[in-house]
Amino acid sequence: MAGKITELDDSTFDKFLGTENVVVDFWAEWCGPCQMMMPIVSEAAKQLKDKVKFAKVNVDESPELAQRFQVMSIPTLIFFKGKEQVDRIVGAVDTEEIIEAAERAF
Repeated sequence: MAGKITELDDSTFDKFLGTENVVVDFWAEWCGPCQMMMPIVSEAAKQLKDKVKFAKVNVDESPELAQRFQVMSIPTLIFFKGKEQVDRIVGAVDTEEIIEAAERAF
């Protein structure tokens, strides 16, 4: 079973972050590497489900969020501890790299 990944937009983003540890995947429908990352991010979400919440932001639908966090390339994964950005990964990576980054960040 895939990990739960919440879709966020401008109106739900800040409330979702709260005080939780969150990994946000900034992506777009037309982005090949983003499509390739979907099952990888889902697997990381499944393995980290008790420690980290996962979400995704479509940069075409929420360009203000992409600009706010200076997302210049996609896919970009940003790691948040509460509302503070603590790490980021740009580009396609494997599940282990996401898990290792989350363990370092949180």
